[in-house]
Amino acid sequence: MSKTIQLRVDDFLKSAADDLFTSLGLDTSTAIRIFLTMAVETGGLPFEVKIPNASLKQAMDDVLNKRNLSKPYTNAKEAINAMLEDE
Repeated sequence: MSKTIQLRVDDFLKSAADDLFTSLGLDTSTAIRIFLTMAVETGGLPFEVKIPNASLKQAMDDVLNKRNLSKPYTNAKEAINAMLEDE
């Protein structure tokens, strides 16, 4: 007997995951079954989970509180030029 699992993800994540799995010759359902099988086989998540370091925690806090963000750009060229200036 099989069971159905339903989950909600945003459109971008679903599309990106579908594209990735298709490039690997899988559909999303098969990829999720592989994930669940490996979780059961390994007795946990089938990848390493780490606590964020201090700088990542600070960056996450800044984003959530809208601090230390770069200025808004009016177009992609302006943003790219700003990134190139940081090198």
